[in-house]
Amino acid sequence: MFYGLSKHIKNLLPKRLFYRGLLIVAIPIIVLQMTITLVFFDSLWIKTNAGMTRALVSEVKTFIDAYDNDETNKDFIIILFKDHLGFNIKYEPEKILPKKLPERWFSPIDRSLRRELKSKNLSYWFDATNFKDVIDLKIGYSKGYFQFYIPKDRLTSSSARLFGLWITVPAILMITIAIIFLKNQTRPLTKLAEASERFGRGEDIEEFRPSGALEIRKAGLEFDKMRKRILRHLNQRSEMLSGISHDLRTPLTRIKLQLEMIKDKNLSDKLSMDVDEMEKMLNEYLQFTSTGAKEKTENFDLSELVEVIINKYENTNISKNFTKKIYFNGRKTSIKRCINNLIDNSLKYGNKINIIIEKEKSNIAISVEDDGPGIPETEYENIIKPFYKIDKSRSETKSSVGLGLSISSDIVKSHGGDIYFEKSNLGGLKVKITLPV
Repeated sequence: MFYGLSKHIKNLLPKRLFYRGLLIVAIPIIVLQMTITLVFFDSLWIKTNAGMTRALVSEVKTFIDAYDNDETNKDFIIILFKDHLGFNIKYEPEKILPKKLPERWFSPIDRSLRRELKSKNLSYWFDATNFKDVIDLKIGYSKGYFQFYIPKDRLTSSSARLFGLWITVPAILMITIAIIFLKNQTRPLTKLAEASERFGRGEDIEEFRPSGALEIRKAGLEFDKMRKRILRHLNQRSEMLSGISHDLRTPLTRIKLQLEMIKDKNLSDKLSMDVDEMEKMLNEYLQFTSTGAKEKTENFDLSELVEVIINKYENTNISKNFTKKIYFNGRKTSIKRCINNLIDNSLKYGNKINIIIEKEKSNIAISVEDDGPGIPETEYENIIKPFYKIDKSRSETKSSVGLGLSISSDIVKSHGGDIYFEKSNLGGLKVKITLPV
């Protein structure tokens, strides 16, 4: 079955609501005006002009017949036509009609005059462009021709200009009014989209006030309710994990003090390793909860930030491939935490690391690849889940809670970007994140 418009037509249509609405308003007005114009020119203007031209040529033919049949006072006939019909007539004996006739096929006046002159079997030559207000018409007679200077208003009606003015000005006025109203109607939708985008990036937006039509107000109110529910849920999650992590630190501190009193050094070291691992887990839990913390966005040099992070590791096995002065508008501390997690994850399972930053047309791509054991493609969607670990492809001796990639994915997606996993050129895993410009 056929649903909606074809793909080719959809590709031609504008994508924004404002321009689509303007198209819906403007096309009927333009089609209506064009229809009225065509009807006017076909049934009124062209037919009226054809009738006026026919009458004029008949008057010219009448003059020639009268002039030809009057043997007594031919000058009186010339004066009579000049006084009553506005013809300026002059007989030019012993002169030949010009052979080349200026043909303007696009001019309805020329077409009508040419057609009517041919129907009267007259030898003629005319030019409607030599003078502004008159037509130069020559009609062959005997061994010469008659020179007619005929006013143009005898051939065409001046109402066409007035009609064009009255049909164009209201159309432009109506479309202008439509643009103003459409702009006012789409502005609340634009504000709602901007607020949704900012909230999706994790920014703290002020109290959103819905405006516009009833449907847009309802959508704005529902968005504000959803925003408050999500914030409440995130705060509850952060407070719960922070509370648990904070409460567990007290018994861990007491356990550490008691371990110092154990005389069996071997047992004490084993228990200390377990306590250290628990502390590491708690730190990662706190780091995971802090990804939802409020932080203002700023414009910073992303390449400079990555270079500072690499220099802190003081590891010659970390190579870089990027140019300087790649600016990004986002939460600097969160981006720094994200890249730190990716580098730490690569250092756990590999020796060599290569970091690449590329500025593309609509986004910035950061790639971190290592020479570790890699990850099966079937696990790419799972490794960003919180607390998920893959022991088969990763070393089991490396302790991990499974929050590093989850935190990085959360930070990237909160900035409107995305995270991908590929086979590394070094043989391990390649993590690629994209951030919108």
